[in-house]
Amino acid sequence: MFGQDRTELRQMFFTAWQKHQNKQLMEPLEAVVAKIIELHPEYHALLEDNKTLDKDYTPEMGQTNPFLHMAMHISIQEQLSTRRPTGIEQLYQSILNKHKDAHETEHLMMECLGKMLWEAQSQNRMPDENDYLNCLKKYL
Repeated sequence: MFGQDRTELRQMFFTAWQKHQNKQLMEPLEAVVAKIIELHPEYHALLEDNKTLDKDYTPEMGQTNPFLHMAMHISIQEQLSTRRPTGIEQLYQSILNKHKDAHETEHLMMECLGKMLWEAQSQNRMPDENDYLNCLKKYL
């Protein structure tokens, strides 16, 4: 998405949120990030404290990684804007029509996106877009 440096990636969230709060001019990507942060008030305090920049979030600790969560929202919005994989827009719209909430629709899609990425990583292969799209169809 933005590179491989975890600190650099996370800093982008802090910077976008600070600019948003200070009503500063933002780059287009920063505006997208700020909008996603707005939708997650549970992360606002975290993003106002740079001490969390290096914190680890593990399932074993019973924690959701807020940066991964928000990055997945960005990924889905990027998929929709680039129309990739082919058919994603139609599936998104159909899921949205059923569930009537864009944020919840993205959360459903994140389940499939996370599954696809985990499988690709654990099997040391490229993500399978067809598996992803088929997974999304279960929400229709």
